[in-house]
Amino acid sequence: MAGKFEARLTIVYVVESLQDYEGFAIPHISLAQFEEGLQKSAQDKMDDFVEEHIPSSLAYDAKVVIGDVAATINSIAEDEGMDLIVMGTHGYKGLEHVLFGSVAERVVKTAPCPVLTVNPYK
Repeated sequence: MAGKFEARLTIVYVVESLQDYEGFAIPHISLAQFEEGLQKSAQDKMDDFVEEHIPSSLAYDAKVVIGDVAATINSIAEDEGMDLIVMGTHGYKGLEHVLFGSVAERVVKTAPCPVLTVNPYK
């Protein structure tokens, strides 16, 4: 889609912040170190994704950040004046939806621009 409209693509991977768990006893590693490890792993995945799926002719930025996923996506979209957010959805239903919520739903409800959600299973 970005290539068709000659748009710049921003690919964002948000590592969920664990600061709400501060104070819980976690042996052998601090939350900061654990988050740092998650961020490095996410960066490795991002690098692999970009190499495999993004053509070199496409203008893009790739970001790995830590924070609340929905709020961070919307904040980046607003700060950078994005025209459209495109994101996948897991399609949780019933109890899974109640327990895990829906990042896509929260993004759609609070986004500063239109959101296109894609079900990766269909």
